[in-house]
Amino acid sequence: MGRVAAHAFALLVVGAAAGPAKPRAVAKAPPCPRGMVEVRGEYCPSLEQVCARWMPPERGSPPRCAEFEPTLPCAGPTVARHFCVDKYEFPNRAGKKPVVMTTWREAQELCRGNGKRLCKDSEWTVACEGAEHLPYPYGLVRDESACNIDKPSIDVDAKALSAPATRAKEVARLWQGEPSGSRKACVSPYGVFDMTGNVDEWVVNESGRPFRSASKGGYWGRVRDACRPMTTAHDETFPFYQTGFRCCADPTPPRP
Repeated sequence: MGRVAAHAFALLVVGAAAGPAKPRAVAKAPPCPRGMVEVRGEYCPSLEQVCARWMPPERGSPPRCAEFEPTLPCAGPTVARHFCVDKYEFPNRAGKKPVVMTTWREAQELCRGNGKRLCKDSEWTVACEGAEHLPYPYGLVRDESACNIDKPSIDVDAKALSAPATRAKEVARLWQGEPSGSRKACVSPYGVFDMTGNVDEWVVNESGRPFRSASKGGYWGRVRDACRPMTTAHDETFPFYQTGFRCCADPTPPRP
């Protein structure tokens, strides 16, 4: 056998011993877009959270629970939820001031413009409570150092707030919010920031009553600032100085 033929034969033998080439591993696409957190959990429609100790009453402020008892088991069947949620309040950037004075409809359109949607109220609740159904995203005890809450209120000049020429100045005067992600302890078990306090957040009211619009989380004032309560008093055209939002999205299905 000649030298060239022998070399070719050797290559064939080596190739046969090595076997067929292994297919390259295909990188899996993440289920959520960049800047969003994947949440997979159970929503409990019938959950009892019992307050063990109330904060001292203050004039003009609603009752606020200083400490809850450990959350009781869900009183009925749970509903599975799997979705993506913005890590921060819109515009979903750490260190940026949350957008306020948007109506529910405007918030919905801003989310759609980014390929997302407003969160359903049950999704928002799951992202805030975590698997243990916590009343506050950080635990059972209300903590004004953890999240931006319990600031004294400032009287609103309704006329200045409603007039286009003076609205921005009045919003700036009333503002007591903080840039998103400023408080590292204000994070839910899923890793979502500022879900209670800072700004109230528009959500889709799944009951549709009395409006499709509702708000969750509370803002920097002496209000509920807890995961489960929801305000349903404002319609889809209502804007206010402390009301913002964050977006949700459906996760990308895995490739076959």
